[in-house]
Amino acid sequence: MTDLSAKVERCPGLYCGRIPLGNNNYSECGACPRGYQPNEESICLACDSEPTFYDWMYLAFMALLSLVLHWFFIDYTNRKKTTKSLISLHISALLESIIAAILTLLLVEPYGSLTVRSCPVSKLSDWYSMLLNPQPNYTKTLYCTQEIVYPLYTIVMIYYAFSLLLMMLVRPVISYKFTEKKGTKSIYAALYFHPVLIVLQAMLSGLLYYSFSYLVIAASLITGVIHLSGCDLSSYSSVTKDIFLNGRNLTILVGHWFLHAFGIISLTQLTQLEIHLPILALVPFPTIFFILTIQFSHPSHLEDVN
Repeated sequence: MTDLSAKVERCPGLYCGRIPLGNNNYSECGACPRGYQPNEESICLACDSEPTFYDWMYLAFMALLSLVLHWFFIDYTNRKKTTKSLISLHISALLESIIAAILTLLLVEPYGSLTVRSCPVSKLSDWYSMLLNPQPNYTKTLYCTQEIVYPLYTIVMIYYAFSLLLMMLVRPVISYKFTEKKGTKSIYAALYFHPVLIVLQAMLSGLLYYSFSYLVIAASLITGVIHLSGCDLSSYSSVTKDIFLNGRNLTILVGHWFLHAFGIISLTQLTQLEIHLPILALVPFPTIFFILTIQFSHPSHLEDVN
């Protein structure tokens, strides 16, 4: 391969390549076919690797982002309703996400399998090849826009499309028959935030890929504190009872713990278990610290200080 590729003139730009035509012949410089990636000699080679652990965590994050928003709006738009009547909507959102993920995996190469054939990601610019089309001699632009990070860019959009379609088919029936139309507002909300998520993936996917673990850790801490601040904070016993003996509050708290652990796992990738597992054991520590210090930080005590 090295001897043959050495005879081929390298294409301009980072992502332009030549397609092998046989008999040591190659096409003109341009975009590689989908599922291919140019090598250092600008020859388009089929990607035959599998997503790394970090890649799977990124895909899981984008799926969780949609699911968490579904659950949030189901709860937020029905605060005055009983929690039990909304369980069917929460379960429906979970099943929709799982089915959408399975259908998405079945429709990417290799087709009909839950495995994925992917191209390796090496740098941030791999996500934005459309911004790096070369202009040889500052004359005509050579368009080499392609999915260098195949299929991490499009697979998320396919998942969102399936998730939205399944929601529109299933959720109205669940809302009408089991919750007395209590889930209609959450359906309308999803019709807004799903297109927003697709635009977010289209424009900021590369930035999210390299920063999502930090965002999850920060968001889980901030939203966790906001949730805890809405509990009964009059005393240690009351705050403990309101957090751990209230089904809704406990579920939300455990959800925050899960997201916090998810962020730590994606950041560390558990490469050193002897160090990273003890860190995971500290996931509930912010909650415990909040409870133990509430008597010192409660806003009502500011008057005593003055």
